[in-house]
Amino acid sequence: MPTLAELVALRGAAQARRPPKRGRHGISGPAPSPVRGRGMEYAESREYAQGDDARHIDWRLTARSGRMHTKLFQAERERLTLIVADTAPELYFGTRVRFKSVQAARAGAVAAWAAIRDGDRVAALRGSTGEPLVPPAGGPRGALRVLDALVRWYAKPPGDDAGLSVALDRARRLLRPGSRLLVLADAGSIAPVPAEAWPALAMHHEVVVLLIDDPLEREPPRLRLPFVSAGRRVEPDLAAGVQRQRWQEAFSGAAQRAAGLLRARGVRVEILSADAPSQSWLPLPGSTGAARA
Repeated sequence: MPTLAELVALRGAAQARRPPKRGRHGISGPAPSPVRGRGMEYAESREYAQGDDARHIDWRLTARSGRMHTKLFQAERERLTLIVADTAPELYFGTRVRFKSVQAARAGAVAAWAAIRDGDRVAALRGSTGEPLVPPAGGPRGALRVLDALVRWYAKPPGDDAGLSVALDRARRLLRPGSRLLVLADAGSIAPVPAEAWPALAMHHEVVVLLIDDPLEREPPRLRLPFVSAGRRVEPDLAAGVQRQRWQEAFSGAAQRAAGLLRARGVRVEILSADAPSQSWLPLPGSTGAARA
């Protein structure tokens, strides 16, 4: 099970992959801006000037004053990072280093600390019709709320898991354009999600899906392995060609199909092994892509 202490300790891993610092006077070249773009919150009105967007004309003030005025809006400085946690039963399993569920919690914690590092507000939810959203908040307080939820969700399979589709539908209704969405998921949870949901999300938001897998799923040993399934013992012979092929189709094949489907719809996908460093999916400073697990 994940612990709050280990998730808090991952703050250093997120800080180690800090993006380039903002520019200073006397240093040329592009630098990240703290302003996210024009916000939705009204600030004030001023007289219209040539080149102003006609869609933002303040018609009431124009009518009262007899002179054309335009509305100004507060610049958006805080983006929302929303973490969506898949809590399918298949995640509560592992053979190397940690369970897939623990890796999901750790990767979510890295994402929360990276969001706070970047000046974002952070929130989280899972596929449930009863549990409320972890509300957006900035700073360490916002991150700790998310970390506490990840510890609870990934300690054991929730009894009311309604699936990733429900979680993404909730996310779609909550997000505003320009938000960042991180999805922690098992590969098997991708197929039931309607294919059209992904491009609709990727069109307006930065979407990253982390598919969590276990080394046994990718490359099982060439042995007869005992399992308990539906209360009875089964022993697939993974040294045999046919059974080994069926195994790889069910696990490695499912992950690759899910990744291909998502990439074709404009979604960034990373496959994160349970035994990999939990921050390995974060882009390295100065890079445009992500480090592969």
